[in-house]
Amino acid sequence: MKITSSAFEHNKPIPEKYTCKGEGINPPLTISDTPANTQSLVLIIDDPDAPIGLWTHWTAWNIDPKTTEIKENSTPTGAIEGITSAKTNGWHPPCPPSGAHRYFFKIFALDTRLNLPTSTNPDQLKSAMQSHVLAQAELIGLFSH
Repeated sequence: MKITSSAFEHNKPIPEKYTCKGEGINPPLTISDTPANTQSLVLIIDDPDAPIGLWTHWTAWNIDPKTTEIKENSTPTGAIEGITSAKTNGWHPPCPPSGAHRYFFKIFALDTRLNLPTSTNPDQLKSAMQSHVLAQAELIGLFSH
């Protein structure tokens, strides 16, 4: 399983357009090599370098397993978006207070769909999907404010 972006390469800078310095929209993502028996996809984007600890920028689940592309400034097909560390639903753009930060774009293939409300936080999502992960992949983007 793979996740890539046409906007930036693995371990390379995320263009300003997708951060708080630009339009603050989500970057385009491409998903490939999803296992055949996948029932749904989960997307989690977080920053382990935040001063307060892990900061989650986006969670989305029940994404159609046939999804191969998430266009910029869009919600994945069929997705339910959960609460981010900013206490909002949907994409929260990178905006570190200082220094260089790493942003982990993680995609998970699950053997089930998740029955979770939009009020679900990242820890609750990770707990619900724990025993259902068939495959996963990640893409790391960098940004300095």
